[in-house]
Amino acid sequence: MAGDTNEKPSSNDQAPETRQAQAQSRLAQVSSHLASPSKALEPSQIQPKRSRRKRASSNDPPADHSDVLTQLDTLRKLASTPNTSRSGYIRQKEAGKLWVRERVEALLDEGSLREVGSVAGQVDWRLLDSSEGGPKGTEEPAKFTPSNSVQGFGKLNGRRIVFTADDYSLRAGHADGALWEKTNYIEKLALSLRVPIVKLVDGSSGGGSVTTIKKQGFSYVPPLPAFEHAVKQLNEGIPNLGAVLGPAIGLGAARVTICHFSVMAGDVGSLFNAGPKVVEGATFEEGLSLRDLGGPDIHCRNGTIDNLAMNELDAFSQLRRVLSYLPNSGSSIPPVVSSSDPPNRRDLALRSIVPRKRERTFSPHAVITSVVDSGSWFEIGGLWGTTTIVGLGRLNGHPIGIISNNGQINSGALDASGSQKLTRHLKLCDVMNLPLLQFVDVPGYAVGTVSERSATMRHGVNLAAAYFTTTMPVFSVITRRVYGVAGGVMLDCRDPRMRVAWPSGDWGSLPLQGGIEVGHSAELKRAAKEGGE
Repeated sequence: MAGDTNEKPSSNDQAPETRQAQAQSRLAQVSSHLASPSKALEPSQIQPKRSRRKRASSNDPPADHSDVLTQLDTLRKLASTPNTSRSGYIRQKEAGKLWVRERVEALLDEGSLREVGSVAGQVDWRLLDSSEGGPKGTEEPAKFTPSNSVQGFGKLNGRRIVFTADDYSLRAGHADGALWEKTNYIEKLALSLRVPIVKLVDGSSGGGSVTTIKKQGFSYVPPLPAFEHAVKQLNEGIPNLGAVLGPAIGLGAARVTICHFSVMAGDVGSLFNAGPKVVEGATFEEGLSLRDLGGPDIHCRNGTIDNLAMNELDAFSQLRRVLSYLPNSGSSIPPVVSSSDPPNRRDLALRSIVPRKRERTFSPHAVITSVVDSGSWFEIGGLWGTTTIVGLGRLNGHPIGIISNNGQINSGALDASGSQKLTRHLKLCDVMNLPLLQFVDVPGYAVGTVSERSATMRHGVNLAAAYFTTTMPVFSVITRRVYGVAGGVMLDCRDPRMRVAWPSGDWGSLPLQGGIEVGHSAELKRAAKEGGE
């Protein structure tokens, strides 16, 4: 109430002397909390606050992750040690085949392996109890089934490569949870790093299986995740080299066949779209062995596989040999080596190597080995398309591609398989930046009913397209005959032309003997009639 005499006065109503006294009192309180300069502590006297550290317990995992590293080492050891009691390993050895890691060791330079995905696979873990030591919850691998493909980096004669190697002893090389992704990754690495890739195929090389479908509980539209990258590698000149070291089935067969160069181990290799049991149900062909269905006598003679090797070690030797001629990619030059064979060497034996009598043949292999650097000739596809000869060699240490007609087979007439063989080799030389040296002795395209049924002209014009679309230098030596469209295709494919003729050379639109008989048949018949013949 206005008249209430007990109302306390506000601070604003206090006298100025009172407010000043309160302010001085508060200032004195604050000042008392401040240390004087004479009592200030030196920095060395200031003790940092210590955080409380939890005392380590025997149940805690080690700080250096040694438990995890030990588990990884155990898995690597299990993967690199063969299980000699496994039925797949026993079957591998009974077939006379090397185990996958024996193959890798035999292929690569010693000590050059750098594996990728070494612990990929399926692990069954076992929980350790307290009596076995280790922190609480520690596990160790009880059983490990590694991915059935060994992949990674390595070197061939000092050249860095990437590789894939199928393990047929594990589910016959069929796809598991890691194989597709590992292979896809390696294919991408070859493309990204522009390094050669080597494929050791034994089995389906990642193809599907009934077991996989049963385990997943569903089927799927067949994918080809790595093929896109493989095709890009081929087009960019990244060497793709493949070896058939067992039954190459389905996807495995496709992976090795698409390579720039392929070789089959003659003692253990085979290749087919589907195995004998599937074939039996589809075509009723019973009792076929792997070799009967797709052995080397079939596929090294029809051009599916380039070369035949005596065994696995010979196959590895051929892979190393081929790579020595090729660059890392089409954007680099092929490797040049020093040569002890003088580039100006002359071989007088070549003057008489082509017989004067047309009915006699000569050895084109002898011509090739005489011209190129000593010991440098490497033939490709010697068992198929035998009317032609192709391969690799060196002149003064420089790698080149080589083509020759083979007059010892069907007089050297270009047939369907010979044209396909030349087409394939032209594309290889073009993408690998290899100049081409060719020894020409061609009477024309093959004739007759067999030639017509095998589409000789179709494959012949495909060869012509390859000659006129490739861009590598072509140097031609006319050793004997050059006739017809086939002769024009081989010798008129560059402008300006680079060609020379030996004294034995003979050429024309067609052979004169046959041409006279066709062009003057009426006169010849009339002369024969008048002569009483």
